[in-house]
Amino acid sequence: MKYGLLFLSLWLASTAWSGSSPCFRFRVYLHEKGKVPFRIDQPEQFLSDEAIARREKQGIPITDSDLPISPTYLDSLRQLGCRIVTQSKWMRTVVVEHADSLMVERLSRLPMVDSVRWVWKGVASLPPVQADTSRLVLEEEPLKSYYGYAEKQIRLLKGDKLHKAGFRGAGMTIAILDAGFTNANRMEAFAATRIRGTYNVVYPGHTVFAGDDHGTKVFSCLASRLPHLLVGTAPEASYWLIKSEETRTEFPIEEDYWAAAVEYADSVGVDVVSSSLGYFAFDDSTLNYTPEQLDGQTAFISRVASCAAEKGLLVVSSAGNEGNSEWKKITVPADAADILTVGAVTEKRKRSPFSSLGYTADGRVKPDVVSMGSGCYVLEGDGSLRTANGTSFATPILAGLATCLWQALPHLDARAIRLLVCRYASQYRRPDAELGYGIPNIYQSYKKGSKYGK
Repeated sequence: MKYGLLFLSLWLASTAWSGSSPCFRFRVYLHEKGKVPFRIDQPEQFLSDEAIARREKQGIPITDSDLPISPTYLDSLRQLGCRIVTQSKWMRTVVVEHADSLMVERLSRLPMVDSVRWVWKGVASLPPVQADTSRLVLEEEPLKSYYGYAEKQIRLLKGDKLHKAGFRGAGMTIAILDAGFTNANRMEAFAATRIRGTYNVVYPGHTVFAGDDHGTKVFSCLASRLPHLLVGTAPEASYWLIKSEETRTEFPIEEDYWAAAVEYADSVGVDVVSSSLGYFAFDDSTLNYTPEQLDGQTAFISRVASCAAEKGLLVVSSAGNEGNSEWKKITVPADAADILTVGAVTEKRKRSPFSSLGYTADGRVKPDVVSMGSGCYVLEGDGSLRTANGTSFATPILAGLATCLWQALPHLDARAIRLLVCRYASQYRRPDAELGYGIPNIYQSYKKGSKYGK
């Protein structure tokens, strides 16, 4: 894999974590990205070989949107005393940190700046560390089923039949965007899993294997390889584990972290993104989204998700767990066009009461489909096997099988795979706001997709 060394050095320097101090963070929107020492006809300078190959295979051009932001522009922001926190080349934004709230006025006067929005305030805290490195072994009683305790959640989607046909994710790469993967590197369940790498967007340079185990649970739905105990939906795929969520606070900067994470996933050449994160309310209620803004165009994170789909990534996102709340609706980026939004059902094929409802504000079907999200078997950060509820788990269960489907139909692009998943779901002809197009039949999608021209 080749990378532009200059690009990587700029990225890492811009995101270095600075320690604890009261501060504000601002999202700076640029008019344009400025001049950079790269050319789109030489993409190997800023994209991996895998990323370039994925674009070429799907006939997707590399454009100016793929170029990083000018180092000169970043230096101009630093010269005001700001620290660069993160950035998005697709959205032409840079998040900066400063102790003075009035910095927004000085930033706004820079000629390269279009607008400025504050996205976080508080005291930066030290990232968690991983102290124990001993191996965690699952000691549950083995079952007769090869899938062990995960059998129901896989068979509901007919994933067992696709696996039996020989498609378990080999040769495909999945990025998981989550809050943390506590102790995943210590677990026997992942000993044979191909982890290509990790990236901590929130605390660059620090481990993703401490602090929060939500991602560990998600990872286990996809990648567990313990026959007769717990087998995931894409056990032979390769993985990038990316921390993009800071669980201690909830501010719009989470959208910027997510943007940086998915752009990183694109740059290293993943095929599928599984994201069990969603937003609508923040610690400062004046920043909250409204149902009228669920149009796929308003939320920053939703526009980024659509950009990722345009780059040939299959983005699979949770619908949200707000079905029982006052909000009730899907969260962002679940409203984004061209991504696969997943709601939750029980093993009896009924909507899980917590699963967020559609439609989008502009009348599109969301969630797109549903998967088992009640009583899912997952691995927790302490290595134990538990049941858990949430669209957070319905999403990776389906994302893994969609990955296997793409492995089986390599001549198709991400859009075709997404449409195949929906086309052969249980209520495709009569979608609704609860289940969307319904419960996918992944094996039928495979059989029908095999007839498409190669």
